Amino acid sequence: MSIKVKTHTFAKSRTQAKRAVIAMFKEGRIASLGTSGAYEDALKRASDWMKSTGGGALTQISIKRARQYLGERAKTVSQSTLDKDRQSLQSLLRHTGKLREDQRLQVIKADRETTLTSRNYTREQVDEIVKHMRPHNALATEIAFAAGLRTVEFITIARLDDRSADARPADIAKFCGLDDHTRYVVTGKGGLTREVRLPNDLAKRLEAVRLPSAQPRRNRGIMYLQRYKIGGGQALSESFKRASRAALGFSNGIHGTRHSYAQQRHGTAQRLLGDPRRAKKIVSQELGHFRADITDVYLR
Repeated sequence: MSIKVKTHTFAKSRTQAKRAVIAMFKEGRIASLGTSGAYEDALKRASDWMKSTGGGALTQISIKRARQYLGERAKTVSQSTLDKDRQSLQSLLRHTGKLREDQRLQVIKADRETTLTSRNYTREQVDEIVKHMRPHNALATEIAFAAGLRTVEFITIARLDDRSADARPADIAKFCGLDDHTRYVVTGKGGLTREVRLPNDLAKRLEAVRLPSAQPRRNRGIMYLQRYKIGGGQALSESFKRASRAALGFSNGIHGTRHSYAQQRHGTAQRLLGDPRRAKKIVSQELGHFRADITDVYLR
C-alpha cells in the first residue's frame, strides 16, 4: 500500500502580493495607487524569499521571519529600499493580525547606502540579481562584474586565436594580479579591440556555450559577429535593469558593474604597486578608455 505525501502549493509570488495589496487597500492601510505598486513589488520579493526558504505563503510570514528577511535584505539594498520593504511588511503583519496597530517592525540599518555619485554593485548584490535572469544573461552579468565589459562587447568577445588586440602603449603592470586568468579580446568604443581577462571558472562556462561558427548579430543598427551564446547589447541591458529592480528594488544599470570592476582593480593595483596614479592609469587601460581622466568617474 503506497502512502501519498501531501504537498502544499501556493499561488505565484506576484499573485500573492497583489491579493494582499488589494485587501490592504480596501482596509485603508494603503492610501494611493503609487504606494500600492511599491508595496506589491516589495511583497512579491518577500514572497519569493518565503518560497525559497520553505516559509510557506506570504500571509504566513511571522514577525520573526519578517525581521530575518529584512536582515538579509540589509546586506544588498539601499536604506530607502529597505525602509519600503519594512513598511510593506509592517502593513501586511497588521493586516494578518500578527502585529498590533500600535506596534512597528524594528528599523534596520542597511549595510551599504546607494548614492548618486557611485553606480557600483557589490558581489552580494550581483549574486541576487542573476537569480532573476535567464542563464545567458546571468553569465554575461557575472562576466561584466568580473571583467568590466560594456554590453556591446559581449557580442564581440573572442579568444586570442580568433582575433588579436590592437597595438597600443600600455603599462607593463597592466592586469597585475590576474596572471592566472584566461585571456580574451573584445571590441568596444572607437573600434578599439583590447585584451580582457576572465577568471578561469567563468572562462570555462563561457567556452561551454561557444557557437559552432560565428553568427551575425545586429545591435543598434550595427552588425557584429558573435561567437558565444551569451547575452549582450540592448537586450542584456534591459534584462539587467528588470532583474536589478526585482532583486534589489532599484537599478543602476549594468554599466554599474563596470564601476565595480574599476574600483576593485584600482584597489588591487594600489596594493600591489603602491602608486595610486599609476593604478588609475592601469585601470583606464584595462577599461579601454582613451583618456585616463575618464576613469575618475568610475572611482567615486
